[in-house]
Amino acid sequence: MRSINSGCKWVERIKTSFALALLLLTSCASSQLDQAQQWQSQLHAEHALVGMIWDSQADEFIEANELFARTERVSYLLLGEKHDNPDHHALQLRALDHVLKTNTVSTVSFEMMSSEQQPLLQELSAYRQSSLEQVNEYLQWDNEGWDWDYYGPLLHSAMQADVLINAANISNEEMMQVYGAPTAAKIEGVLDEQTMAALEKDIDESHCGMLPESQFPAMVRVQQARDFAMAGSLAASSPQQIQVLIAGNYHIRRDLGVPNYLLNRQSSLEEDQIVSVAFMEVDGASNNPADYLQQFGSVKAYDYIWFTPAVSDEDYCASLRQQ
Repeated sequence: MRSINSGCKWVERIKTSFALALLLLTSCASSQLDQAQQWQSQLHAEHALVGMIWDSQADEFIEANELFARTERVSYLLLGEKHDNPDHHALQLRALDHVLKTNTVSTVSFEMMSSEQQPLLQELSAYRQSSLEQVNEYLQWDNEGWDWDYYGPLLHSAMQADVLINAANISNEEMMQVYGAPTAAKIEGVLDEQTMAALEKDIDESHCGMLPESQFPAMVRVQQARDFAMAGSLAASSPQQIQVLIAGNYHIRRDLGVPNYLLNRQSSLEEDQIVSVAFMEVDGASNNPADYLQQFGSVKAYDYIWFTPAVSDEDYCASLRQQ
C-alpha cells in the first residue's frame, strides 16, 4: 500500500488526529453497522476500522444512511471493490439497491463484461423472468475470471429495475490492438506527467517487479484504454439521472482512473457530480483511515472508503517468485 504523501501541513495532522479520536467516539455506530452486516471474510474482522465509512474530503466518519443519501444527488456513482472479497459485493449490492429504488438510475456498467458482450446486453430485458443460471449462460459469462455468485445478484437487481446495462471493458482483441499501437490521441494528455509516472510505478508493483521495463508503456496504454472505455460506457448524464459503474478500486480512483476521462469527455461536468466509493480491506498495520487513500498527489484517490475484513494476507508476489 502506498502511504499518503508525508508532506502534510499541521492542520492536516490535526484533522487526522481528530478523526482517530472520532473513531473511538463512534464505536457504537460501528457496532450497529456490524450487526446489520454479517461479514463473510474474517481476517482482521475485529479491526477498529471494520464497518466504518471514511469521508476523505471532510476527514470524518459517516454512517451508511448518510452515504446512501449523498449518492442520490450525483450524476456518476463509481462503486469499487477488491474482486475476490464477498463483503465488497454485498455492500455494492446494498448501495446499488438504494439508488435503484430512487428510480433515477439510467445505466449500470460492469468492468466484468467486455464490448463483445454488448450485443447480448441489448436483448437482456427478455431474460428478466429467467433464473440467474440462464442469464449466466446467455451472457457467456467468464466464470473463471469473475465469480458469478458475486456479480449475478448485482446484474439481477439492475435487470429488475429495467435500467440499461452496459459492458464497460475492452475485449481481448481490442486490448492487443492497444498494446501494439501508439497512445490514441483521444487519451493522450488526459493524465499529467506526474500521474503517468505514478501509473507506471503501480503497474510495475502490481506485476511484482517482474514485468520487463520495455513493456511499461504498452501496459500503461492498456490501463488507460480500459479506463477510457469504462467512462464511455456511462452515457452523458442528464439532470436527475445517475450512472453507476461497478469496477475494481484502482479503476475508480479520482487521481488516475475513470473520473479523469469522464471530466475530459464532458467539459461542463462538475467534479462533485462524480462520487467514488472504495470498498477496502483493512490492514492490520494501520488504524489511520488516511493511510488507505494511496494518495500520491493533491487529489484524494477516493471520496469514501468503506472498510471491511480481509480475505487473505497471502503475499501474492512472494508466492509468484517461488514458482
